Amino acid sequence: MSTEDVKRDPEGKEPFISGHTLGSVSHKIGDVTTLPMKKLPKFWYGGILIGITLVQLLFLAVYTLIVKGTGIWGLNVPVAWGFAIINFVWWIGIGHAGTLISAILFLFRQDWRMSIARFAEAMTLFAVVCAGLFPLLHVGRPWMVYWLFPYPNTMGMWPQFRSPLLWDVFAVSTYATVSILFWYTGLVPDLATMRAKAKDLWIKKIYHGMSLGWTGAARHWHRYEIAYLLLAGLSTPLVLSVHSIVSLDFAVSVEPGWHTTVFPPYFVAGAIFAGFAMVLTFMIPVRSIFGFKDLLTDRHLDNMCKVMLFSGLIVAYGYLMEVFFMWYSGSPFERFAEVNRFFGPYHNQYWALILCNVLVPQLLWAPKVRQNPLIIFIICQFISVGMWLERFVIVIISLHRDFLTSSWRQYAGTEWDWMMYIGTMGLFLTLVFIFIRTLPIIAIFEMRELVHKSHDDDHGHDDHQEESE
Repeated sequence: MSTEDVKRDPEGKEPFISGHTLGSVSHKIGDVTTLPMKKLPKFWYGGILIGITLVQLLFLAVYTLIVKGTGIWGLNVPVAWGFAIINFVWWIGIGHAGTLISAILFLFRQDWRMSIARFAEAMTLFAVVCAGLFPLLHVGRPWMVYWLFPYPNTMGMWPQFRSPLLWDVFAVSTYATVSILFWYTGLVPDLATMRAKAKDLWIKKIYHGMSLGWTGAARHWHRYEIAYLLLAGLSTPLVLSVHSIVSLDFAVSVEPGWHTTVFPPYFVAGAIFAGFAMVLTFMIPVRSIFGFKDLLTDRHLDNMCKVMLFSGLIVAYGYLMEVFFMWYSGSPFERFAEVNRFFGPYHNQYWALILCNVLVPQLLWAPKVRQNPLIIFIICQFISVGMWLERFVIVIISLHRDFLTSSWRQYAGTEWDWMMYIGTMGLFLTLVFIFIRTLPIIAIFEMRELVHKSHDDDHGHDDHQEESE
């Protein structure tokens, strides 16, 4: 029996990991964080430079906003949210893939999640940070944002519990808290590994403190597995609840184009769709530049593309249902809202949305496309743009022509809107590259477990082969 046969699973598919030992996995992943600054690839320097540069735009936009107020944005009477809610929902959606990969696939014992879970979890946190900026700044006086929380006070200024804005406060803060706990819990064993690899005493002490005194004892593993399983169980309903609550910001209104029950599942599927696209956007260059093609294999890309294709079909179904509800409702306002999307002043954005989110992802049906990283990367860019356009279509086209023709007005984001949006991209990029440099981007202990499991499978396959011979 050849070595090549041993490395493949019984179905003949490419294995999730092969050609590695327990030690080689630790060194390959951990060496990225311990490389001297001079030996880091130019890709890292370029990425962190672009991120920090774009963050300056964010600082400038936030400073101007605080000094001059929300009047610097392109808001008007019918379109009272604009870019702030568009970007908030877009960033929250991107953060969904991490929880899905880490929690739900963990509970279903999907081994292919191990190579991408750590990066996706970190991406979730960074996306939530970017999303949280927009409601915080949109209130006009962010230093009084604590009024949103139900704290006892002598002024009787309790929040309005029927306000969707308050729902978002609870949903997003809960999601962020559980995601941080879930991410950090999974990091603890790897932080102990990095403590052993660190050469500088002060770095070793930092990793020692962050690893909470982890020694790898049996009782530590026992408690870790219980805690990780409980957090996975808590995180799983959050995947459905958080973006469902965000979608209810729209669905509970009577605004044509918003008042529909399809929004919660439609938004959740769209979040997974956009989140997986963003994970692949970063993981494809990382696997190539840092030589992780044996850890992030073509089979991983294939599985992620299948998830994107499935969630994309749900999103396309949601678009179809919006057209159906327009016809079935018999409401002239709903019909006008939908026709306005097709042929109104923003029809170009709507049809670009259909191109990016419905037509282009159909290429993923072809196995050759799912195994070509360059084509996958390009498709992911279409999806990211398309999901932003989806939020633009839902928010702007539904609002800019209200029930009263006297209140109709066009909307366009100002340079400050774009600066804040691009600035949050820079913040996200900066946090991602800092994460790549300081922490293992692939879970070392999970890859060790996968190596151990693959070796057991190989030996079992050998024994079965000898018996049959």
